[in-house]
Amino acid sequence: MLPLRFNHKPKGFMKKYMTYVMTALFATIAISIAAPDQDAMMTKEKAAWQAFKDKKTDEFMKLLSSNFMAVYADGIQTKQQEIDSIKKWDMKSFALSDYKLVMTDANTALVTYTVKVEGTADGQDASGNYNAASIWQMKNGEWHPIFHTNIKQQAAAK
Repeated sequence: MLPLRFNHKPKGFMKKYMTYVMTALFATIAISIAAPDQDAMMTKEKAAWQAFKDKKTDEFMKLLSSNFMAVYADGIQTKQQEIDSIKKWDMKSFALSDYKLVMTDANTALVTYTVKVEGTADGQDASGNYNAASIWQMKNGEWHPIFHTNIKQQAAAK
């Protein structure tokens, strides 16, 4: 009678096992390289706000995707309209909080946050807390916003 061999693996098992392990390892590395972490995306979002606040039109324009769109209470804006709106603003300060990142796929990041703004737009006070969202897309190895929206928070109804 032959002894039972509990540790016997079929031929090619180790090769197949190692292939699966290596594939999983490389996939994990690829995802971690491609997908930014929350802090990295927040830094990019802050850079866009800072360029807008500082009226650095060229810097702001380079950040935005060529097909950028924005939606606000007063209308929908193209990239050029968004850039032109820099002239209307006199932003004294801004602060981002409650920042959240959702990766919808490896090349698309949805960010939501609250931004506290102090400043004027078209000479009118525009200070307050705003709920904001942006969609960033990876293209040619670089992240660029393709969409942005924000709306001023309203006092809760009593």
